[in-house]
Amino acid sequence: MTHPIYTIPDVHGQDALLEAALSLIEGEGGPDAEIIFLGDLVDRGPDSRAVIDRVMQAQADGRNWTVLRGNHDQMFIDFIERGDIHPTRLRPDLSWLHPRLGGDITLASYGVVCSETDPNLEAARAAVPTAHIDWLASLPLTYQIGELLFVHAGIRPGVPLENQDPDDLMWIRDGFLDYEGEYPWLLVHGHTALDMPTHFGNRIDLDGGAGRGRGLWPAVFEGRDCWLLSDTGRIPLTPAQ
Repeated sequence: MTHPIYTIPDVHGQDALLEAALSLIEGEGGPDAEIIFLGDLVDRGPDSRAVIDRVMQAQADGRNWTVLRGNHDQMFIDFIERGDIHPTRLRPDLSWLHPRLGGDITLASYGVVCSETDPNLEAARAAVPTAHIDWLASLPLTYQIGELLFVHAGIRPGVPLENQDPDDLMWIRDGFLDYEGEYPWLLVHGHTALDMPTHFGNRIDLDGGAGRGRGLWPAVFEGRDCWLLSDTGRIPLTPAQ
């Protein structure tokens, strides 16, 4: 029998929602449950530092948690390491510190006040633990187990996994979201916020919009079968008609 694989999509600094999601998982799978995080731990929500502390500590304690790196995690790294607030994949009128992206809220969780016109980089570098940035930078971009491939944003169809552009794995939408062909796996991703997690047949988007004031939906997989976890039990997630 295939053991269950639990999955948590984009947390976006929502530590209270993360705590509730973990409680649902532990209530069903126990403390040794295998959990895959789909990336974007930070930005928009108020508690990015607490989220990182929680997940790092759980891994240090030996929990069977795999954490992928999302584009928001990468933007946080790029700001601290290089002072970069204008990733090439963003629209030119936006920056990581724009309220729509939420980098300013992430830095506020470390006690740093900043804005697009005053990034306050030196204060940020002094406040953000080097261990946080090193850990985020060490996170993998994909995780494959059985018939499932977990990735933050998606993949470029037709390109072998080993040749995928790392930026695509964290940022892709065009050419991926509209692709209806088969993959060697069922793709499980976040990044593109929906009103609710949705099964598209060849992929499942689990980002229900926690970073936009909606819910954080943990999911469980047994083989290719997927359920969302709720206070009232499992909810089957099947391909949309």
